[in-house]
Amino acid sequence: MSKINTKRIDMEINTSTWMLVFFIILLVVSIWKIYAFLPNKELADDDTTEASHEELIYLMLKVIKSSDANIEAAVLYKKMRNDKSFDEKHFWRFNQNRLNKLLSQYYLENPDVFSIEDIYKTL
Repeated sequence: MSKINTKRIDMEINTSTWMLVFFIILLVVSIWKIYAFLPNKELADDDTTEASHEELIYLMLKVIKSSDANIEAAVLYKKMRNDKSFDEKHFWRFNQNRLNKLLSQYYLENPDVFSIEDIYKTL
């Protein structure tokens, strides 16, 4: 009778394999947790939408039209904040820099306009 040599195959997993498995598991859990906390729907006070942008442009033009032609940006900002149609809760992030950005975008969209005075003349 011949002897059959049976080798025992050890299924030991070394340390680096365990580290790799736990790293992948923790990476998947971390990505899921980050995704779970990202906002998926539009917030009620989000003033970065296109509709909010158009509303601010409309308000800016309305205030410029009701003012004189020599209004400065700081005065325009104060008048926009004090306007009765300005929603404090919705535009809680509105500041002087946002107004400057609105003006710059308006100047880019209308190449014949270079200042607030030019906006007043075109209205």
